[in-house]
Amino acid sequence: MIVRETIYAALWDLAASAAQFTSTNRRLRHWTDVAPAEQPALFMSEKGGQAVIKKLGAPIVWTLYADFYLYAHSSDPYLAPVTILNPLLDAFEAALAPSPATGIQNLGLPQMVQHAYIVGKIQTDEGVLGDQAIAIVPVEILCI
Repeated sequence: MIVRETIYAALWDLAASAAQFTSTNRRLRHWTDVAPAEQPALFMSEKGGQAVIKKLGAPIVWTLYADFYLYAHSSDPYLAPVTILNPLLDAFEAALAPSPATGIQNLGLPQMVQHAYIVGKIQTDEGVLGDQAIAIVPVEILCI
């Protein structure tokens, strides 16, 4: 059996420590509600889960979903906001990288998590027409 809050908290702790974010919160805020002085910022949104039963009598295999929202602001008219956002994305990816020894990222919870990973398209707005850059990074957690 999994304990969702333990899993999401471990994922959050790993992500929030990935870079020098000025603001971090598990409660999602829209980028227009995050002042430039509060950025770069990281937020997490839990997106539910999916249950699969491999065979009768076997435990449920869960996949949990989360989206991470990264915000970066540049007040410098000569500095594209994406130049602030890209290193944050790289640091986020590095934090979720699997162990080189095992090839697995279990969030330090091997009894509940088989693998946590970035999956799918990362949505970005690079701030080309303004001072704000945004990225939404989808993460899946395969539970055991």
